[in-house]
Amino acid sequence: MNKPELLIPAGSLEVLKTAVNYGADAVYIGGDMFSLRAKAKNFSNDEMIKGIEYAHSKNVKVYVTANIFAHNYDLEEAKEYFTEMASIKPDGLIISDPGMFTLAKKYCPEIERHISTQANNTNYETFKFWYEQGATRVVNARELSLAEIKEIRQNIPENMEIESFIHGAMCISYSGRCLLSNYFTGRDANRGECTHPCRWKYSVSEETRPGEYLPVYENERGTYIFNSKDLCMIEHIPEMVDAGINSFKIEGRMKTALYVACVARTYRKAIDDFFESKEKYRSNMDWYLSEISKCTYRQFTTGFYFNKPHEDAQIYDNNTYINEYIYLGLSDKMDSESVYIEQKNKFCVGDTIEIMKKDGRNEETKVLRILDEDGNDMESCPHSKQKLRIYLSVLPETGDILRMKND
Repeated sequence: MNKPELLIPAGSLEVLKTAVNYGADAVYIGGDMFSLRAKAKNFSNDEMIKGIEYAHSKNVKVYVTANIFAHNYDLEEAKEYFTEMASIKPDGLIISDPGMFTLAKKYCPEIERHISTQANNTNYETFKFWYEQGATRVVNARELSLAEIKEIRQNIPENMEIESFIHGAMCISYSGRCLLSNYFTGRDANRGECTHPCRWKYSVSEETRPGEYLPVYENERGTYIFNSKDLCMIEHIPEMVDAGINSFKIEGRMKTALYVACVARTYRKAIDDFFESKEKYRSNMDWYLSEISKCTYRQFTTGFYFNKPHEDAQIYDNNTYINEYIYLGLSDKMDSESVYIEQKNKFCVGDTIEIMKKDGRNEETKVLRILDEDGNDMESCPHSKQKLRIYLSVLPETGDILRMKND
């Protein structure tokens, strides 16, 4: 068995570095254009160059998404973009649109081309088609079972790679091809501007009673009828490996560094433990489940992997995340007695917080003193993105995550 790649999302340079430091084998990012996460911070060309350089220094690959469904007016800019990619040299491009694929093949032929899940890849003939066009990897549609993926593996060239989602948010629409956002708001999900209408609360209206809205109920549990639980396959790595999947993909280019660190560290350990011994993997399952629940999530499901989802794969009574821990910041630089961070959420002098370390350990520490950029003492730090110097009873290392239990 070949150990699968752990592929982690990053929406900014800070998060890319966190993904690399916490166990990613590869990171996928979006540029300023042609990405299906237009609301993510995304990467300028300069940031992309820095991110690729940092990742490559740690033997980690970087893939760039260019997975919109392009219109005619996108094509000239796409030619320029792929020409730029030829000089920036990411390890791969993730593409949905055959036209965009053709331009990438022409303008940066030396960069691998991967086919996005948005292309609805549901059978081995589709995989072979893309292989013949020059694709080295296909991301299977999320609607496939593990049995179907295994059958695809048995019917495609040995050197063709399969990438499959192992964790993260699930889209209500077929392979993520959503029209609701465009219909309701004029923001096209297939061009990176999804407003997530699947998470909204719905009612129905009867045509002879205009203005009267009737709640939608399923088994009296609520009205969020499109709101899917999140995918989590941490308990099923053996089955994912057995299916012949080459890359385990985490969803979440809009997520924080805390989320990325948490999910990368947990899956890194689970994969490594399984390949060391099945017994070690099984014996550490409680730790994996405990740690993965410290990421923000909407409750978990196994999606389509074992059967078609039933009604319990939806969340009917709310559209909010479960958020057990609060992200405080990433330790940036150190001295002998303090750490410098850009603060993300409020905490106070006297609080007990947690240092999330890259090797899997979590260490408690107490906040002894907080100073602002001007050296003024602060009892708390209520304003996001403040530059702070913090004195702690136990100091982190550079790159460690600081978090606090959400009481």
